[in-house]
Amino acid sequence: MRPSSDSGPGKGFETKPDSEGITSIELIALALSLLWLVGTAVFFLLLAPRVETDGGALQFVIILIAVFMPVAMIWVGATAARTSRVMREESRRLRAAIDAIRQAYVTQSQTLGQTVDKTVSQKLDEIAAAQRKTETALATFSTTRADQPEPRPVLAPAPSPTDPSDQVALPLGTSAEDIQPPLERMDFIRALNFPDNPEDKAGFAALRRALKDRPTAQLVRASQDILTLMSHDGIYMDDLRPDMSRPEIWRRFAEGERGRTIAALGGIRDRSSLALTAARMKQDTIFRDAAHHFLRLFDRMFTQFAETATDAEVSELSETRTARAFMLLGRVAGTFD
Repeated sequence: MRPSSDSGPGKGFETKPDSEGITSIELIALALSLLWLVGTAVFFLLLAPRVETDGGALQFVIILIAVFMPVAMIWVGATAARTSRVMREESRRLRAAIDAIRQAYVTQSQTLGQTVDKTVSQKLDEIAAAQRKTETALATFSTTRADQPEPRPVLAPAPSPTDPSDQVALPLGTSAEDIQPPLERMDFIRALNFPDNPEDKAGFAALRRALKDRPTAQLVRASQDILTLMSHDGIYMDDLRPDMSRPEIWRRFAEGERGRTIAALGGIRDRSSLALTAARMKQDTIFRDAAHHFLRLFDRMFTQFAETATDAEVSELSETRTARAFMLLGRVAGTFD
């Protein structure tokens, strides 16, 4: 069958007749049958000796079988050959019909290629909006560890009442960060773990509060960058199962100890992740710079965090996605050596 010229894809097919009358197969089978019948007639009527036996009925049945059995086999073979031929033709026609449908579908898809499914578009917009909530401007800052937090700017004193201008001097240089309340440690820990899914309202709320604190926002941004880069190699923190270290080992690291005493912090044992990260560190300068930037920020942050955090809070922090990234990158970079 073939598709009609004025029909759409998948409909309007004209059916070609399956049978074409007598074919060469039937002619060959008919010739063989006649040849066999003539041969058997000549043999039994002219050449075969006439022998009188008592089993006349049995002999007659045997003769019938000898005469007509080959004829029947010839026509069985002819029928099988004809069926095979019909099947091949139908298969060819089916392939032609499928090709026509496929071509029509491709043409229609190209014509309607600009139409985007609204549901998919809405989902993509929701995902993009959720990701934009975690983005903040990346600020440059010193790479050395700060021993003390940055001092808050001192507000200028109000003018004396005898000032002839008799105006109140407004203090300058006070930013929004200076009047923000300090970030709670539980919000800090939850922000470093990032929301689990778009429905994690508590995680997004903690992340929004953390992004208002400049040092925390810098660490969150650096963590997001390095997690995104590692995801390109199929490395996800949720797939890692590190050996968790005791809080006292983390505190030794915060105090500046290095070597075997804090080697347990590199508890990532996934060989594939370690090998991929090590190769990326050697070959990709962007990845290497982002990794070292993240390691410096986490080092500085944890030094300040460990001064006031409890052992339970240190343990919770060590289980976040950011801490797992630090353990993986720190082991590859030799931070714990």
